[in-house]
Amino acid sequence: MKEYVMQARLNPFGTDLAPKIVKALVSANKMLVDSTLPTATQELVKIRVSQINGCGWCLDMHTKDAAAAGETSVRLNLVGAWREAPVFTDAERAALELAEQGTRLADGAGVGDDVWANAAKHYDEEQLMALVASIALINAFNRINVITRQPAGDYRPGQYA
Repeated sequence: MKEYVMQARLNPFGTDLAPKIVKALVSANKMLVDSTLPTATQELVKIRVSQINGCGWCLDMHTKDAAAAGETSVRLNLVGAWREAPVFTDAERAALELAEQGTRLADGAGVGDDVWANAAKHYDEEQLMALVASIALINAFNRINVITRQPAGDYRPGQYA
């Protein structure tokens, strides 16, 4: 069996522009980390969006960071099946549904009013904004990594904290 080793198409830090873009995205993410949106919810959303987008690099990072922060392997292993798994709170389910619809915009009519209303039952306006921004940012990071084929597996928890 032939071993597949993914080769990056581009080093995101190998150009003058890339570090500026990444720095801006990381800076925006820092504001979210400091928000009142629960850290566990932020990580679950990043993991689910990264699963949908097939971003191994982000999955590697966010599953390891979540585990290092105390997230259980059961919950991490069931993020992709959150509808069937009773280990997530109603608030986390609302965030995961919003994340899915906000990521799969081309698959439907965008984010449904019922999905938004459900999220609004669990999160205040600041938390909703943090949730929306988190979904947008992880989608941006996913696209950078997928398009440039960033290989996964070498991330160390907290490496970019």
